[in-house]
Amino acid sequence: MSSSNRLARADSLHRQVARNIRNDIEAGVLRDGDALPSTRELAQTWGVSVFTINEAMKLLADEGLIVSKSRSKRVVRLSNQAARNEMRPQTPHVVLVGGYAGSGKTELGRILGHMTGWPVLDKDSLTRPVVEVALEILGQSPNDRESEVYLTRIRPREYESLEATTRENIECGNSAIVTAPFIREFNDTAWINRIRAKYASLGATTTLVWIYCDADTMHTYLRHRGAARDAAKLADWPGYLAAVDVEFRPAVPHFLIDNRPSASTLQDQAKELLKTVLGGVPA
Repeated sequence: MSSSNRLARADSLHRQVARNIRNDIEAGVLRDGDALPSTRELAQTWGVSVFTINEAMKLLADEGLIVSKSRSKRVVRLSNQAARNEMRPQTPHVVLVGGYAGSGKTELGRILGHMTGWPVLDKDSLTRPVVEVALEILGQSPNDRESEVYLTRIRPREYESLEATTRENIECGNSAIVTAPFIREFNDTAWINRIRAKYASLGATTTLVWIYCDADTMHTYLRHRGAARDAAKLADWPGYLAAVDVEFRPAVPHFLIDNRPSASTLQDQAKELLKTVLGGVPA
């Protein structure tokens, strides 16, 4: 690897770390006044150098998101974090957010939820405990997300549960932000048309959102997340990448979110997405 490539990778890493911490702040995971872990703790958590963490902190400090109380203590500073608009449009809106593991689906969902007050329906949060028990009963690892048993017997039930929860919210007049991989679903025009028709019959409009993210950023995030269900992917990352299409896009018109370190912030892109959703522009 050339020195220029190494420098580019180092630059990307500190922006990746800054971007993820920024997302946690904007989504309310990190609150105003919360102290961040020390530089060395952050470096260990993210699997990067102390230099990379310091460069990431400089970016966040320049944006006014953190302040240094001492050489070892940095605190989140976001004075308007508590302010949130409770948006309740006459017509409920369903925002389906899809993307590969580690692309930033949940982060975008939380940011949108924080901006609007709409419920965030995340597939893993809603179904994981039951899925893990079901897999064990079927003789599989509770962290299995790759086997034929999971793909044919468990996965369809997860998406059925997600659809039912979404429908219940629409029937109550609520908009909803629904986050899941949606990889098969967003490549199936018949499925998309069926879902749109079902929600339209209940008076709701549906917007499809796909999150695009580069492989290095996804890998960094999955390592940081440390979820057991990601272990198989991380253990054979080249094999996992060979089985997916990072350049995948849904089969119908959709709103594209670019979550690469070089792109504009998820917060800014979320605002543009809401303009599309609330403006009634189909996507």
